[in-house]
Amino acid sequence: MKDLNIKDIAKIAGVGISTVSRVINNHPDVKDKTRERIRKIIEEYNYIPNNSARNLKRTDSKNIGVLVKGIFNPFFAKIIQSIEEKISEEGYSTILHYNDYNSNDIEVAIELVKEKKLRGIICLGGNFTNIDESQLIDLETPIVLSSADIIQDLNKEIFSSIVIENEKAASEAVDYLCKLGHEKIGIIVTGQEDKCIGKLRFQGYKKALEKNGIEYKEEFLEIGKYTFKSSFDAMNKLLDKELNLTAVFVTSDIMAIGAAKAILKRGLKIPDEISIVGFDGIEYAEYFHPSITTIKQPDEDFGKRSVEILFDLIKRKKEHQHIILETQLLKRESCKKLTSK
Repeated sequence: MKDLNIKDIAKIAGVGISTVSRVINNHPDVKDKTRERIRKIIEEYNYIPNNSARNLKRTDSKNIGVLVKGIFNPFFAKIIQSIEEKISEEGYSTILHYNDYNSNDIEVAIELVKEKKLRGIICLGGNFTNIDESQLIDLETPIVLSSADIIQDLNKEIFSSIVIENEKAASEAVDYLCKLGHEKIGIIVTGQEDKCIGKLRFQGYKKALEKNGIEYKEEFLEIGKYTFKSSFDAMNKLLDKELNLTAVFVTSDIMAIGAAKAILKRGLKIPDEISIVGFDGIEYAEYFHPSITTIKQPDEDFGKRSVEILFDLIKRKKEHQHIILETQLLKRESCKKLTSK
């Protein structure tokens, strides 16, 4: 028989993975009968818990890690401020770590927990679509994935999350353009490597077009990254195609500002000749001229709720939670209603 892992033990015992983990770590909140059954199965199958993982076990340190995806992402600024304030109120210290776009986020999180002996960790952004459940189980440290890419069928008992409905919000943004009379609506989105958030916002774009009886055209799409320059270049490529676009949806505000700069540099007027909508609700978009219509994410709520969820886990008040926050369409100067011919 192959070596069993904790998932196998949970399946044999007919309980959740988190219950087996609590028995292994001698947590008190397991019924005696269930605890005894799990221990007998562990003994019968000679299951040996991962010793290297147990070295990551929580200590009495008062450090909370915050792993941030991308050094230059201003969307996270208010979230980080809110997180640091709430963690300080709990009498703990914050250890910030910025992760570049080429790193494996879960591996960096595990190493950070081990190195700093963290009591808990909040991951802002990042890609957790390629995660192995055993990595979270072995971590044995409360983790909250906030505004992150998460694999859909990941066991909800082993992590907490706080997200928005990206597809729904993007669809609302594009539907707004359609209701203003726009039919030739371009899109600048992140590439195929963005398998969750970017993909969902792209799906929302297509869903809004379909809802309004507008055919999706592949030539209306260009790929960018979460930088001003990449979207500036992507918008120039769209304009070079001479598609007579009247509007463009860009899947982040940073990218929308880059795209708007490209439009204006061509001598075109926003919104008189091209309307533009972004996504995130960062302050830069409000003070750009013209101010950019956008989907606002509840940044301070992300921070506050992430810390609340984490400390509920640390204090064992609640099991893992999965929260969906509401977004808001902010209508500003960058969009114009088309007059019927």
